Amino acid sequence: VETIKRVLGPQIGGLTIESVTVIRSEVIAHPAPAEFCEALAGQEILGMKRRGKFLQIPLGNGDVVILHLRMTGCLLITPADWPKEKHTHVIFALSDGRELRFSDMRRFGRFWLLRSGEADTYTGIDRLGLEPFDKRLTPEYLQQKLGRRKMSIKGCLLDQNVISGIGNIYADEILFTAKLRPDRPANGLTAAEWVRLCIAIPERLAYFIEKNAISPEDYLQRR
Repeated sequence: VETIKRVLGPQIGGLTIESVTVIRSEVIAHPAPAEFCEALAGQEILGMKRRGKFLQIPLGNGDVVILHLRMTGCLLITPADWPKEKHTHVIFALSDGRELRFSDMRRFGRFWLLRSGEADTYTGIDRLGLEPFDKRLTPEYLQQKLGRRKMSIKGCLLDQNVISGIGNIYADEILFTAKLRPDRPANGLTAAEWVRLCIAIPERLAYFIEKNAISPEDYLQRR
């Protein structure tokens, strides 16, 4: 998700959404698809942000589009004549002649449009825990939130209400670096192990963000 933000954000910032086409209405969670399309037409895109596994597209009038890719969602910016993916569900026509397209084979991904000042009672972002790079993510924070749990430490790392954004693959990488078995009960970790885990979380994620860096051209070709 961070890679998508870094690749697409600079490309769409400053462009205007000329129109939106929704092919599969179920991927628009809020508001109704017709209102979603009407409200976005003519809006300026300010860029792209990430919160946990959510992508956020702030707009010039204070509205924000929120997207969760779920398991198989894909977001591309393409020439208008680029062949469409089989499972393309939403197309944003942009002012530079290109299109921002969302495809999703399993159709679990969802869009929300929050109007300026509208309370977010839809996405669940307000329940997310600290970001992995937050300075408040300390050994003490981890032990306070997780230290009494009997569940596996890997399961704890996947709890988005404690740390947002860690998925299955990177939980394994973090635990390997911290020299912790994934099935260790969280309430059995020592103070030194909480320190190792706290160091490994941002270090491993930063490493793989840089390792996954890709040019916009290569990103489009590989997708």
